[in-house]
Order: sequence, then C-alpha cells, then structure tokens
Amino acid sequence: MIGVVIPAHNEEEYLDACLDALRAAATCPQLGGEVVHIVIVLDACSDHSQRIVMSHAMHTDLRWRLDWIAVEHRNVGAARAAGAALLLERGARWLAFTDADTRVSAAWLSTQLSLDADAVCGSVAVDDWSPHQQHALALREHFARTYNDADGHHHIHGANLGVRASAYVRAGGFAPLACSEDVALVDALEASGAHIVWSAAPRVNTSARRNAKARGGFGDTLLQMVEKM
Repeated sequence: MIGVVIPAHNEEEYLDACLDALRAAATCPQLGGEVVHIVIVLDACSDHSQRIVMSHAMHTDLRWRLDWIAVEHRNVGAARAAGAALLLERGARWLAFTDADTRVSAAWLSTQLSLDADAVCGSVAVDDWSPHQQHALALREHFARTYNDADGHHHIHGANLGVRASAYVRAGGFAPLACSEDVALVDALEASGAHIVWSAAPRVNTSARRNAKARGGFGDTLLQMVEKM
C-alpha cells in the first residue's frame, strides 16, 4: 500500500483542487492497481476543510481510500508525523507528502516509485502568481532565473517528498517543528545512509499565496522577496 499525507490548517480555499489532483495520481494506471491511502491531517481547523474532505471521501473506490484525522498540534511537523504514523500502522510501504495548497501531477506517485530510491526530493512549480498583484511578474521572472527545476536540484519541499517506509522509520520520522520539518527529515535520512534522489520528474504545482502558513517556508520566502522589490 502507498500512503499519502497532507497537513491542513484552514485550507478550504485549496483542498478541492488538491484532492482532485490526488485522486488522479492515486488511480494512475502505472501504479498497477496498488491501493493508495490518503490521509488529511486537519490541524486546528475552524473552516470547512473537514466538510470538503468528507465530500471527496464519498467518491473513493477499490483503488484509493481517503481518511482524515483531527489534531490540535498547530505544528506542521507534528501533523505530518501523525499522518505518517497512521499509515505505517496500516502497512504503507511508501510515504508521499504534499501540501493542501498543491496540485500533484497524475504521474506523481508512479514517478516517485519508478526512481527506485529510499527518498525522492522533488521540485515545485507555480502556475499562478496573481496573488502578488503588482509584484506578480517580477516574482515569476525572479523564480525562473533563480530556481533550479532540474534533476540534481537539492531543493527540499514538503509539498513534493516521497520516502520508503523503512527509511522513514530508520531516520526517526518528522520532528515536531513548526517549519523546516522537511529539511530536518532529509538531513536525518542522509545521516542514516538513505539513497536520496533529487529529481524534477515528480511534478507538482503549488500556490504563491500571500497568507504564508509557516515562517521560513516557501510562501514566506516569496513574501520576503516581495519586501525587497
């Protein structure tokens, strides 16, 4: 079984698109019928995020399953760890992680698995810069110039990360960090001797939203760029 974890804190604006994309990835023919179990970790949500997840869960089939758990961590590292723990208990052999404001490609999971690694660190793309209004064009051009969206990139994004279950356990899993929990996990994987592939092949599109959820994360980095313009 393949497991997918998505932490969500008041993500009603993005969850529909996120889950539509995950359904396509979970039912990709290249997975050969292997079951995909998606877990949304609703962390201190006070909006309609749970209702959206429930509506999507009504349309699962034998190929994929969608569950959710509610926590009050207010901490993305702890939320990711909670979802991973549940999937490990249920026998996942591979854990894939993305974010609620991200749309994965239909071949996202199958591509991760095809790379035959202990962990796959993927890149991200942005197809809508409009939230930054008058700064949108400058940000898009800056991103195109400075971001290495190619194999060997050495970016680390919780929005595009896959880990073999045994390697995840050996590395100690996600630490309860409010930011850079993905970096800490990859550091631990490297220290444990895991074979890590830095690939641009598993594709995701993430948001360029202005209400960044975590200091130091991708959205916050964009805001810091805007401040310098």
